[in-house]
Amino acid sequence: MRAGAVREMRRTSTQVFITGAEAFPELERAFLEAQSQIRASFRIFDPRTRLRSKEGQAVGATWFDLIVHVLRKGVAVHLTITDFDPIARPSLHQGTWRSLRMLRAAQELAGPAAKLDVVAAMHPAQSGWLIRLLFWPAVQHRLGRICRRLNSLAPAEREAALRDLPGLRQRLQRRADGTCRPRRLHVPRLFPATHHQKLAVFDRRKLYIGGLDLDERRYDTPTHDRPADETWHDVQVMIEGPVVAEAQAHLESFLDVAEGTMQPMPQRRLLRTLSRRRRVEFWRYGPETVAHELNQAHEALAGRARRLIYLETQFFRSLPLARHLAAAARNNPDLTLILILPAAPDDVAFDDRPGIDVRFGEYLQARALRILRAGFGNRIFIGGAAQPRRAQKRLRLDRDRLRGAPLIYIHAKVSIFDDTAAIVSSANLNGRSLFWDSEAGVYLNVPRDVQELRRRTMAHWLPVDAGSHFFDPRTAARAWSTLALQNQNRAPEDRRGFILPYDLRAAEEFGINVPVPDEMV
Repeated sequence: MRAGAVREMRRTSTQVFITGAEAFPELERAFLEAQSQIRASFRIFDPRTRLRSKEGQAVGATWFDLIVHVLRKGVAVHLTITDFDPIARPSLHQGTWRSLRMLRAAQELAGPAAKLDVVAAMHPAQSGWLIRLLFWPAVQHRLGRICRRLNSLAPAEREAALRDLPGLRQRLQRRADGTCRPRRLHVPRLFPATHHQKLAVFDRRKLYIGGLDLDERRYDTPTHDRPADETWHDVQVMIEGPVVAEAQAHLESFLDVAEGTMQPMPQRRLLRTLSRRRRVEFWRYGPETVAHELNQAHEALAGRARRLIYLETQFFRSLPLARHLAAAARNNPDLTLILILPAAPDDVAFDDRPGIDVRFGEYLQARALRILRAGFGNRIFIGGAAQPRRAQKRLRLDRDRLRGAPLIYIHAKVSIFDDTAAIVSSANLNGRSLFWDSEAGVYLNVPRDVQELRRRTMAHWLPVDAGSHFFDPRTAARAWSTLALQNQNRAPEDRRGFILPYDLRAAEEFGINVPVPDEMV
């Protein structure tokens, strides 16, 4: 082992958490144990989320109570919560500003000495005038639907909703009776990128990072014994070592990088996607990429892998990455791949009215998976996960199940290359995460950490008595394929573990091609 790797091993400590049942209590304890400063950035951070740890429940019932307690201790909390395009994502925009209002109430309750700096941050990149004009009819139609929904509310409920929709209020006109209508002859601004990262640094000593935001929807247990639309498989890590300083520097600077007022600082173990607003936006859809380290790391590590690449991701829609992995497989006949995906995106599985962007995403993913299959041949397993029971509820699209069982919704972003390297991040393997949105992840290269991550993530999907051939890089892909096919032919209650073959045909039949950049989805 290289001397540098030995020093890194001595200085680094990594804990792996599977699902919110493991991660949420650790996040609570980290907040409660902080002595001086917490700096964090989350896509969603809902103070109404219930506390799960004994330590958390000792100070209150929800994260609102925990924040009040931490502020009263004198800890300085710096929190960035993502804001969203109010027309494209009104419910998320509303949730952000509701959280902001509650956190400021917590600050007031904690007393005049409370040190809370909380920001609702919209990525500043905008689509250019030409693109805005092109989408104007669709945006006006969407605004009309939003107005109809608001106007269906009682007046008091409507005012309460609009209180937490500041970005939408300026795009609407109010009638004398208090109802809303879209502003006429107004070309609204479009914000195509977001800050998608989920990380926190405690006292410049510990880093919490991965794919998991904070709200009730994202809480799940390792057994996933709940309705399909309440499952949420995710992976988060708590790490100590040199990467913590890199994460602190990133949290202090990423908003300035997005604004274009500074360049990204060089990092070693923290991997990022960073983009900024363009100086000339007239015909551009999205931002200018200034760091795509997560994409570069995936390509480089795939090229070095010798036996097994193991991936868990919410989306695999990147055609360039698919081609790179397929080329690595053709160059190395011993290389195998295990790819774990949700049976369908949540907008398809649990929403009877998915948009055209969702269908375009399915089109891209089906193409990417075909590229992988062509490159790896029979050395690839592409799988989904479902609960070991029969599905009862049926939605119109019939995508909330896999092979007759309720799906397990997979949101994790984990990539493991043999037993030598791994990435845990907020980034999906799609163009948006790899080039447009703000993303952050950690590069693990200490063998014991990589091996523990691979053991934990793989064992989660397998039966408790799974043999060593399910974990051996030389035999794992074939073993997983065999088990998934056996499960497919069994009744749901008789299946072993959670894994099943991914239904590529369903994605192909649902997907449609749209003439927009791949990074849109």
